[in-house]
Amino acid sequence: MTPMPSPPPHVAVIGGGPAGLMAAEVLARDGAQVTVYEAMPSVGRKFLMAGKGGMNITHSEDFAAFQERYGSARERLAPLLQEFGPEALRAWIHGLGVDTFVGTSGRVFPTEMKAAPLLRAWLHRLRQEGVAFQVRHRWLGWSADGALRFATPAGEIEVKPAATVLALGGGSWAKLGSDGAWVPTLARAGIAVAPLRPANCGFDAAWSPHFREHFAGQPVKPVVAACSGPDGRAWRRQGEFVVSADGVEGGLIYALSAPLRDLIERDGSATLSLDLLPGHSAERVLAEVRRPRGSRSLSSHLQSRLGLKGVKMGLLRECLDKERFQDEAALAAAIKALPLRLVAPRPLDEAISSAGGVRLEELDEQLMLRQRPGLFCAGEMLDWEAPTGGYLLTACFCTGRKAGMGAGQWLKLRQRAASTTT
Repeated sequence: MTPMPSPPPHVAVIGGGPAGLMAAEVLARDGAQVTVYEAMPSVGRKFLMAGKGGMNITHSEDFAAFQERYGSARERLAPLLQEFGPEALRAWIHGLGVDTFVGTSGRVFPTEMKAAPLLRAWLHRLRQEGVAFQVRHRWLGWSADGALRFATPAGEIEVKPAATVLALGGGSWAKLGSDGAWVPTLARAGIAVAPLRPANCGFDAAWSPHFREHFAGQPVKPVVAACSGPDGRAWRRQGEFVVSADGVEGGLIYALSAPLRDLIERDGSATLSLDLLPGHSAERVLAEVRRPRGSRSLSSHLQSRLGLKGVKMGLLRECLDKERFQDEAALAAAIKALPLRLVAPRPLDEAISSAGGVRLEELDEQLMLRQRPGLFCAGEMLDWEAPTGGYLLTACFCTGRKAGMGAGQWLKLRQRAASTTT
């Protein structure tokens, strides 16, 4: 009599963001029975929020430069990115019927510049492949016998899957689901977790009431911003930022947020150097400042000779005392390198993303926790960070894929081991 085939193994994927959904897709195609558990009323909420900014999905720069964006985690992430990097991700998106294009900055976007069509097509395909979804299921940890515990609208339930993929997100934008509530749960289980910290964030500056009242909300452009990280590395970027009521924010600031945050953690504050006139040499600026101005005020002189006005002039007056503002050499030097003191990163929940998470040394090459066989981790809950520009999503997709593949391989090895002992 032919033995009945064993049912497919059940795998729980906890977290319905890009990393979790990618793990679910890989596992379903590998023959597993997959359930995605999501604490929120629907999946992909932070993914959809990213789409409101144009849905920058990845970046087209060469791979050597691309992998450098992951800083200290680049060596660990590089093999995963080689397996499923920007080109593979674009091809995968095209397979969902969504076209992409490369913008002038090298960033890659869906043609419609929205996340919703992509997510809608993806969820439809996942359901066709047999993936089940359980929303409003908040993971609480493990029971005494190792079952997964979930809080649901109907009360607490327990689930005992053959394997589990955690894709719980970082600690920013808690209202969209990534609240970092998993950190103490894993810490109690003896899993090393680096503290979650804001990444791609704004910073507080101690603005005077006058400056805040007159310039909050205004963009500062174009400028070159520079700083030195705690390791001595020099950082320099050109772009624009926005003066907020509390400090500074915007793309240029986010690009430098990691070294600025680390400096503040070490020293209590950080100095951001601003070149307010990147198109002018220091020599030209000094010559124009020293040019005789007759009866004109210094502010009128700077506006007519150098085009300095509005928020840039406001920054000069805010950051320089009266004596330095009246000193021609000091003023010219400040126009090319204005020291702006930053005192704190904005709160974690306001950040675009978070640094910290499950330490990478806790995981094997398949992203399985070494001390908990059958438990895999992926996405922003891992200890890596990257700037905006498509790098965050690319790493979430590739780690989700790797965790799904790892879980599938681990289940097959267990199945083979079980069959040889029977």
